[in-house]
Amino acid sequence: MKQRFNLISRLVFLAATAGALCLVGTAFAQAPAADTTPEPGKVGSMAATGQKPRKSEAAKASSASSPSANAQMQGAAMADMDRMFIQTAAKDGMKEVHMGQMAVQQGQSDEVKKLGSKIVADHTKANNQLMAIAEKKGMKLDLRHKMDKMSKKDMENFDQAWLGMMVNDHNKDIAAFDKQAKMGTDPELKAFAKKTLPVLQSHLKMVKAAQGKMKTS
Repeated sequence: MKQRFNLISRLVFLAATAGALCLVGTAFAQAPAADTTPEPGKVGSMAATGQKPRKSEAAKASSASSPSANAQMQGAAMADMDRMFIQTAAKDGMKEVHMGQMAVQQGQSDEVKKLGSKIVADHTKANNQLMAIAEKKGMKLDLRHKMDKMSKKDMENFDQAWLGMMVNDHNKDIAAFDKQAKMGTDPELKAFAKKTLPVLQSHLKMVKAAQGKMKTS
């Protein structure tokens, strides 16, 4: 009789324990789940979960907002023809400035000296415009160039030799600028070439006129 009573007591205890566990499970299941839905405008962002953005995402955001990075991207996207033109035009422009300065200092006639001064002024202005375009596009230009060499005989007849060099140099420049104005892919460079072309053509015309005067005199 005592054993049966102990058995009944154990069964009652187990039933009560099981009932308590069921009540706890039901209460936990009914508890509201944490809202992990990102706020509007933050889809895909880890800021809603308290995590830091990945380095790659931070780098993209930084590069997108950096003017120098944008300029470098523009420079990389330029066509080879445009890149070659801007580099060659910059070198040739600096050479023309130095050749003009040579005429101002060593010219034997006032006409050659004036021509040299005009070439210095016009090419300096064009060079500054080209440098601004190159900087905007993230290009670093190499302005080193080779000056036209003049022999002792050339120096004795400086004006004639210098005018001959200017004809050759400007013929090359005009051909390059004309090609860029017609076939270039970068709109800004095409506009620059088209605007500068008449200046180069006027230089060539004046140089040839000076040559003609010297031949007839």
